[in-house]
Amino acid sequence: MAYGPHTAGERGRMLEALGIASVDALFEAIPPAVRATGLDLAPALTELELMEHLGGLAGRNRTDLASFLGAGVYRHHLPPVVDQLLLRGELYTAYTPYQPEISQGTLQTIYEYQSLLAELTGMDVVSASHYDGAAATAEAALMTCRATRREHVLVSRSVHPHYRETFETYFAGANLTFAEIPLLAGGPGAGTTDLAALERMLADPKQAVAGVVAAQPSVLGLLEPMEEIGRLAHAAGALFVAVVEPVGLAVLAPPAAYGADIAAGEGQPLGMPPQYGGPYLGIVACREALIRQIPGRLIGMTADLEGKRAYVMTLRAREQDIRRERAASNICTNQALCALAASIYVAALGPGGLHDVAATGAARAAELEAALATAGAPRLYPGPYLNEFAVRVPDAVATHRRLLARGILAGIPLAELEPRDPSLAEGLLVCATEVTTTAEIERFAAALAAELARAPEAVR
Repeated sequence: MAYGPHTAGERGRMLEALGIASVDALFEAIPPAVRATGLDLAPALTELELMEHLGGLAGRNRTDLASFLGAGVYRHHLPPVVDQLLLRGELYTAYTPYQPEISQGTLQTIYEYQSLLAELTGMDVVSASHYDGAAATAEAALMTCRATRREHVLVSRSVHPHYRETFETYFAGANLTFAEIPLLAGGPGAGTTDLAALERMLADPKQAVAGVVAAQPSVLGLLEPMEEIGRLAHAAGALFVAVVEPVGLAVLAPPAAYGADIAAGEGQPLGMPPQYGGPYLGIVACREALIRQIPGRLIGMTADLEGKRAYVMTLRAREQDIRRERAASNICTNQALCALAASIYVAALGPGGLHDVAATGAARAAELEAALATAGAPRLYPGPYLNEFAVRVPDAVATHRRLLARGILAGIPLAELEPRDPSLAEGLLVCATEVTTTAEIERFAAALAAELARAPEAVR
């Protein structure tokens, strides 16, 4: 099958009309060293051969592991209704409605998503079309700069390191700066945001702070003192951004309840399986006073000339398509399919079902904590958590690899997630959700106990 739409005759007529001898002449301004060259592709395969090849690649994936991996992406039971509705032809697109009002179905799905997420977060406004949690959090931080006309943001190390790395890219391009708030090393609240350090950083006369960003739960799974963080931020004239995990909002206080001005996070737990980094769904919500600063798209409901219900693109920055250098953000692809998955998932479960998912995950995590402590891996930090926590394991990276050989995906070594923090070198970040079974927990604990017994001199 030829994938190019133009025949040799058509290309010849084009060259004749342009008065040039070859297509290469169109690219003479590009240095030869950086021009595209022929692709080094294997010989073409028949459809049957290609299916066999792809099957072989898929077979390299391991599906037999007992997984305790979280760290920002979480396994949940997905009701079959989610995939079945997503497969409907009229919904199966992720693209922007460039003539929006004729795309009533797409607009309605985004409107329903915004409405459900507003109820979940307690915020006034929710926008759509953010790529993932990292991008959404960086966009939220940029909002604080635009709203306050300040150029410096404080980001707690409670926020996922991948999100903080994304900040570096976004802020460098905008000529803005940010600094990281340390975590408490010991005592009450160990592992959570150092409030005294935050207060000192906010009081620095050399740098007016636009916003303070903290996560609930933190990247270490701990519950943060969000109300106090927000109070300190507001006292310094800064805005407060809460990075949330959406399923946890069914049992934890919503960001609006502790004074957050903006909420951001990763929507993957709402109806999307873990899958090679995406596609996922960034969440951004805010107070109504910040509506003009929110990136993405806002859909509203109104009535047409005949009085029938209609959906409209209420707010969308034209600069995203033209005058791009003045755009508040670069959001092009519409994450409507992922937003629809989240909407179906939340609507299918309802408030009670979502509460049960979060509460069951917390119960499984408590069961996991007790089993691992008995196996010789106590918690790294003693504070309250929801369904994810860190345990201390000697030679954590090597132990993690040996457990993988036993069929256990023992979370993630904190030495790999946070390599700049030597205090976490012996930590494993582990997670349980409602799909984690008692049998898997017992299998993990037994395998870990066996590994620790192999090297008793490394224990303690």
